[in-house]
Amino acid sequence: MKQISAKYEELKSALKKLGQVAVAYSGGVDSTFLLYAAKEVLGERVIAVTASSSLMTKEEILQTKEYCKKLGVRQLVVEINPLAVEGFSQNPKNRCYLCKHAIFQRMLKEVKKAGDYRLVEGSNMDDDADYRPGAVAIKELGIGSPLHDAGLLKEEIRKLSKEHKIPTWNKPSMACLASRFAYGEEITTQKLQMVGSAESFLRELGFTQLRVRMHGTIARIELISDEFTKFMWEDTRMRVYKKLKELGFSYVALDLIGYRMGSMNE
Repeated sequence: MKQISAKYEELKSALKKLGQVAVAYSGGVDSTFLLYAAKEVLGERVIAVTASSSLMTKEEILQTKEYCKKLGVRQLVVEINPLAVEGFSQNPKNRCYLCKHAIFQRMLKEVKKAGDYRLVEGSNMDDDADYRPGAVAIKELGIGSPLHDAGLLKEEIRKLSKEHKIPTWNKPSMACLASRFAYGEEITTQKLQMVGSAESFLRELGFTQLRVRMHGTIARIELISDEFTKFMWEDTRMRVYKKLKELGFSYVALDLIGYRMGSMNE
C-alpha cells in the first residue's frame, strides 16, 4: 500500500505540472488541504474560487475569506442561486448533478476571466463509497480531482492537515444544505434557512459532527453516539425542542443510529 507521504508527494507533483491552479474552495477539510498544498507548490500561481449560495451558511463563507487572507491567496467569490437551476428545487435523485454542473460551469467562466488556470476540486477516495451524481458533472466538465488521483483517503487528509497545522484538520465533515432533504421533497429558501439555523444552534450548544435532516416538518437529528448522553439532558432537550419549534418544525426526533454520511441515500 502506498505510504501517506508518497501520496502527498504525488499530489504536489501533479499540482506543479498543472502550472496555474484555481481551487474550488468551500472551506471544508478536503478543499482547505488542497488549497494549502497548491499554495505550497505554486505560490502566487494559485487562486481560490468559492460559490456563495443559500446552500452554505454565512459563517462558512466568512471562514473561507478569513483563511484565504491568512494564506495569502486571491479569492473569487461567485454568487449562485441554485434554486434558479431548472429542476433543482424539485429535488430529483440527480439533484447533485444539476447543482454541481451549474456551479462548476459558472466557476469555469469566472476562472477564465482571471487567467489561464486549471480548475480543480477536493473529492477524495472515500467519496467513491457514497452515491454522488455530482461526480459525473465534475468529470463531464473536465474539472481536476488531484486528491482522488493521488489516492488520498479522508483520514489521511486529516492527518496531513494536522502535520501541516492546517486549522480544519479536525473540522466536522460538511455538506451542502440540500443534502438534508429526502429526494422528491421540494427545496425552498425557507427550508434551507430552517435546517441551517437548527444546525447552527446545535453547534452553539457544543455538538460537533451533526446533521438535521428534514422530513416534511419533522426534524431528524443525527449526532455522533458519544454525544447522545449530553443531548438527553432535560435542559438540553427542551432548549433544542423549543428552538426548532420556533424555526417551524412540528416534531423533533433524535436518530438512534446516529450521524452517518449520506443517510438520505439509504
